[in-house]
Amino acid sequence: MLPPPFDALDVNSLSRLRCAQGDHVFRQGDPTMGIFFVKSGNVCLTRLTESGNAVTIHNARAGDLFAEASIYSDHYHCDAICSAPSEVVRISKQDVLLRLREDTAFSEGITKRLAIQVQDYRQLLTLHAIKSANERVLLAVALGKLNGSVTQFASQIGLTKEACYRALKDLSDQGLLVKTGRGSYAPTPQREDRHS
Repeated sequence: MLPPPFDALDVNSLSRLRCAQGDHVFRQGDPTMGIFFVKSGNVCLTRLTESGNAVTIHNARAGDLFAEASIYSDHYHCDAICSAPSEVVRISKQDVLLRLREDTAFSEGITKRLAIQVQDYRQLLTLHAIKSANERVLLAVALGKLNGSVTQFASQIGLTKEACYRALKDLSDQGLLVKTGRGSYAPTPQREDRHS
C-alpha cells in the first residue's frame, strides 16, 4: 500500500484518516505528528505569506507522500487541506525517526525520495524564472504540474488564475495544448514527419 521505504514499517506506525473536501489534515503551526500518504483524493499544501496571500506549495494526489520535512521539524509550516474527499494515511514521526537510526536501507530509501523532491522543486524554480506566462504554462503542463485545479496550478507556478486561464486558452488556440477535460490540458502530440 505505501511506497518504498515506508512499506517496511509496522502497521502500528500507521493511522488512517477519512477527510471531506475542505477538511484540514493539519494546520500551519500544529505540532508535527508524522508524514502523510494520500491513498485517494487530493491534498493541497498551502502557506500564507506575510501579506496574507495563500501560495500553493504542493498538490498531493493519490499515491503521493507529503510533509516529509516534518520529520525534523516541531511544527508544520503550511496548511494541508483536502481539495476532494480523501483517504490519508499518517505515518508516525517517532517510528520513522527510529527506523532511520536503525536501518541503512530505510535511510537510503528516504534519501533517494528526498533527492527526487529537490529535483522537482528545482523545476518549479525554473518555471518561476520564465517571464512569459504562455511559456511558463506550456512548460509546466509538459512537466505534468497541472494535476489539480487550474487555480492551484496557477498558484504553484506563480501566476494569477486569470493569467493562467488566458495562457491556457492562447496555447490551445495556437494548437500547442489540447484540452482533455474540464481544467485539464496536455501538450499536443508531435506529428511525425510524413515526408521521410
